[in-house]
Amino acid sequence: MTNLKLKLAVASKDGISINEHFGHAKAFYIYSVGKDQCLLLEQRQVEHYCHGNQGSKSAMAMILETIGDCHAVFIAKIGDGPADKLTAIGVNAESDYAYEAIDESLLKYASQWLAINRLTATATKGE
Repeated sequence: MTNLKLKLAVASKDGISINEHFGHAKAFYIYSVGKDQCLLLEQRQVEHYCHGNQGSKSAMAMILETIGDCHAVFIAKIGDGPADKLTAIGVNAESDYAYEAIDESLLKYASQWLAINRLTATATKGE
């Protein structure tokens, strides 16, 4: 379980902090994150989804496909509709780390996630 790594997407304007609204992202930084390591794998370009009070259905479909292999996406903000669409494909929308540093936030999230899943696995073995 300690070798488990999460693939996490980040919406960021600068590659330093989690500071982009989901609907305005033109790219997502993709990381592989384990207990003690945060590694940038690539940057995936997308067409931004939000156009004022309406969203582009084709852009949303492309974004969902682009980050669909990730466990979670870290954003500064996200609307309920896009968050529901992400949940439907198994991607968690995380805005709790908005405007914080990327590496530290992803390591903290992964550490908490791994701890919870370790407890769950231990409890399941004991049944």
